[in-house]
Amino acid sequence: QVQLVESGGGLVQAGGSLRLSCAASGRTFGIRTMGWFRQAPGKEREFVASISWSGISTYYADSVKGRFTISRDNAKNPVYLQMNSLEPGGTAVYYCAAASSGQLRMELIDGWGQGTQVTVSS
Repeated sequence: QVQLVESGGGLVQAGGSLRLSCAASGRTFGIRTMGWFRQAPGKEREFVASISWSGISTYYADSVKGRFTISRDNAKNPVYLQMNSLEPGGTAVYYCAAASSGQLRMELIDGWGQGTQVTVSS
């Protein structure tokens, strides 16, 4: 099974920036997609962004397009989520996820990270 470890959460003022990272280990062979979901208090977990294992293809939720950037240098490096112009609505636990599918959909996830808290103050 793939193991995912996140880091980089914290408290930031609205308009500020944070960078999350996610390192994968264990059974990474066959993983095709990695990315991020988030879950705000009282809400369902939602997709944020994904990137192909090669780092070539990226996808974003409409709510974060233009403000968040997902990236990785190569298949041996962590996946990063650069979050700019953060809004109070972005307060949530952010989870790293990996899938052997080409799509990062909830029902296709092979592994989850433990989650990292991001709090955006107004």
